[in-house]
Amino acid sequence: MVMYDNKNTVEKSFNLNYISEYLIQAQWAEMIEIKKVITEIATNKKTPISMLDIGIGNARVAMHLAGIKEIWDLVATYDGTDNAIACVEISNQNIVKNKIGNKVTAFHLDAKDLNTLTKHYDLIITTWFTAGNFYPNHFSFETYKEKGKKLDLFKNEKFENIFYNAYQLLHPRGEIVIGACYFDNESTRLKQEAAYQKMGMTIITDAKDSFTATKEGFWSQRFTKEKLFNYLHFVDPTKICFTPLDTYNYAMQVRIKK
Repeated sequence: MVMYDNKNTVEKSFNLNYISEYLIQAQWAEMIEIKKVITEIATNKKTPISMLDIGIGNARVAMHLAGIKEIWDLVATYDGTDNAIACVEISNQNIVKNKIGNKVTAFHLDAKDLNTLTKHYDLIITTWFTAGNFYPNHFSFETYKEKGKKLDLFKNEKFENIFYNAYQLLHPRGEIVIGACYFDNESTRLKQEAAYQKMGMTIITDAKDSFTATKEGFWSQRFTKEKLFNYLHFVDPTKICFTPLDTYNYAMQVRIKK
């Protein structure tokens, strides 16, 4: 099952009428931080940078950056991947509509296949809680609730492999920015559930889980800093830093330097 494989579901997930204030605030907070990173890397490099967006969605980030000349001038190329054809189609429509095709390319690629890419990048981003969508291959949306056996996410090989491969695609002194990531706490869990329920979905997880999943195939993990250090074991811990995106312990952004 692929999340966002239905165009109607995709459009609903981007519709502000279905998005909570918490999600909107996290969205803008992570955008502010991304602009800071772009400026920092381009200033240090002294040339415009190359970017890869894992899970481009509807090309939201590219469209926003393109609207700010001072920032967009710092971007040489912007590639975007998505495992959902519907998202790639919407992205390409928005790329044409916003006349940014000279820099932006969206293409269909599952994040687990990043190792097939040969191009290298100065900045790799994954936004809008996308990193929390990388659920284990053996997870069953159809039977999880009925089986009653809780999933231990001490390890998440899919998450680890995706970001290991992304790390290999970085130029020296490049960065990965993961944002936003949900904090693993009860308050955030309830907010996640409310957001999915607002879109008419059925929750199949409970308070004992460190992720929220729906019968319709949506999955979103919550994280602790300790768990992220464990997943990112191939990176020097001193090169990983965390930025809170709010004051109520809802979401954080993670910077990984090479």
